[in-house]
Amino acid sequence: MSLLLGFGLLTCIASSESSSVFVLKGQDVLLDVQENFKLKEFEFFKWTFRSANIVRCTDTLSVRVSPEYNNRVEFRNFSLLLKNIQQNDSGPYTAVVSGDKEKTIIEYLLVLQERVEPPVLTVNSDSTINATCNVTVTCRGQNTSVTSSCNSRTCSQVDGESRGAETSTVPLLSVYVAGGSIICNHSNRVSWSNDTKERVELCPMKSGQEEKASTVGIYVGVVGFIVTALIFFVWQKLNKRRKEDFINTDYATVGTPVNGQAGGEEQMSPGPGPTSPTIYSRVGLPQP
Repeated sequence: MSLLLGFGLLTCIASSESSSVFVLKGQDVLLDVQENFKLKEFEFFKWTFRSANIVRCTDTLSVRVSPEYNNRVEFRNFSLLLKNIQQNDSGPYTAVVSGDKEKTIIEYLLVLQERVEPPVLTVNSDSTINATCNVTVTCRGQNTSVTSSCNSRTCSQVDGESRGAETSTVPLLSVYVAGGSIICNHSNRVSWSNDTKERVELCPMKSGQEEKASTVGIYVGVVGFIVTALIFFVWQKLNKRRKEDFINTDYATVGTPVNGQAGGEEQMSPGPGPTSPTIYSRVGLPQP
């Protein structure tokens, strides 16, 4: 199949570094070029797979696709679109400019991956430490497994091998706690799946004890606050009452002599005073 490119200057973008591309089986993938260049006279550009030509573009703007790739690829301004990727499509893809010398523009390593299988999360044991539920679980998927110990917040791996899907074709298994559930996640670069267990289902009594202990702690705090407030209020009332009693205390006043009585006579104070009268003695002047 030949395609006529309707533009005058052929430019493209490429990088000389090799890159890995992970693709889900059955999907399409676009291989880009990342270096600006122009095809000179008698030069041509091509994409190859394992050294076999896929598509070839000449300086006369004509494009030829190899028969085995008809209806399976598209040539887009030097980029290559591969359709419906299958297992046999995995491998190295290279963009090359040929003329007096051959120059590699970019290389890709295409890695085909299938959807991961759903993992299986099983409970090995559970225990209680300081009213906290601890559960040991095993996450299994595609010939690998991870055993972890989980509490209400986190999980710590205790056995098995967990490999990073970022740099490996081996699927990644991970176990973690989220939203009150223990989650076993199985993933690769193109898909993921998980299995979940509710913590309440794994140790309902222990979870209830944790909640009860938390509730009791809240109640104790509230009651303590109320009692402290009441004690402070009563103390303030008593202190205020003592001050009022001190200010309102009545004192007896000393009366003046009445009717010029002689010394030695006893007189009662006419002024107001307590219920029991206060008696004063008047001392007279000595007689000549």
